[in-house]
Amino acid sequence: MKKRYAAALAAVLLLGGMTPAARAAATPSVPAKAAVLMEKETGEILGEQNAHDKLEPASVTKVMTLLLVMEAIDSGALSPDDTVQVTARAASMGGSQVYLKEGEVMTVRDLLKAVAVASGNDAAVALAEHLAGNEAAFVEKMNARAAELGMNDTTFVNCTGLPAPGHLTSAYDIALMSRELILNHPTIREYTTIWMDSLRDGAFQLANTNKLLRQYEGCTGLKTGFTAAAGYCISATAERGGMELISVVLGAQTKEVRTECVQTLMNYGFASYTVLEVRPAQALAPVDVLLGEATTVQPVLASGSRILVEKSQVNAVETWVTICSDVEAPVEAGQKLGELTVTVGGQVRETIDIVAGSAVPRLTVGGIFRNLLERFFMAK
Repeated sequence: MKKRYAAALAAVLLLGGMTPAARAAATPSVPAKAAVLMEKETGEILGEQNAHDKLEPASVTKVMTLLLVMEAIDSGALSPDDTVQVTARAASMGGSQVYLKEGEVMTVRDLLKAVAVASGNDAAVALAEHLAGNEAAFVEKMNARAAELGMNDTTFVNCTGLPAPGHLTSAYDIALMSRELILNHPTIREYTTIWMDSLRDGAFQLANTNKLLRQYEGCTGLKTGFTAAAGYCISATAERGGMELISVVLGAQTKEVRTECVQTLMNYGFASYTVLEVRPAQALAPVDVLLGEATTVQPVLASGSRILVEKSQVNAVETWVTICSDVEAPVEAGQKLGELTVTVGGQVRETIDIVAGSAVPRLTVGGIFRNLLERFFMAK
């Protein structure tokens, strides 16, 4: 590899090396037992308060229930049009409910609305039983998925968040599962942004428990919760200017305080940060191919790079392209040819592979001979 060129990307707003601890210290405190502010795309924590305290999450538990249902839908294992027959146990759930009756048949789509909009415990259990056979088996899946996501503070006992000994999680873990849901299953917004709807052909009205949908610009969801022991809880999401934030609040004393906590955290995040896309400052030139059926191959970035940046610090940012001057065939599509490096104050912030945009087969002996003949006659 040989350095081909370097280019400066000057006066860019970039996260200026602030440590997570310093970032957390800069976040406004809120009157709640715990809180976390996370940026969706990068997963970076913008602020935290007792982030790993193990607390009762109430119905915010249903974020994991929704995640498993959406994963089943997006994998093709489940369809929103599938029908679910309600069991006696699902119909017996107390707390928030849509008053399902034993034997009633409802589509997955309507049950999802009941969970996302009205926080229906009966609907959550009906979905859990449909997917896993019974709620206990579904809870095993919840805990297994939590482990995969690195939710080390979490133990689920049910799929609803109804009070149960040992049913605990943390603000940080809730942010992790919320990010997984909204990042990889964006169609969940079709349910979490509903303000008013109905079930049973209009006979039963739904009103969203998340009043931030009307009170906060850009709100996209996600899930509220309350029990006397847990207090007022929420995992809220909002998007502005192409950046989506996740604000988790646990243990607020009232609905109003919960709303104020979310607004304080979100306002701080949107005022202080943005997400920028980093690209080479100039087009990448073709790379010569030796002994190939084509004489050059076009290099491309292996992936896009969007970087979380802090608005309050302006730094000189440089992008450096290091790329080979030539490559010998055969060249595979996606074969590494170099790197794009983003540095801030001399510190590497991001490195992205530069790869071949297409394959270039190696010339055969006959092809090499034809090329030699062509060059010979062209030289005459």
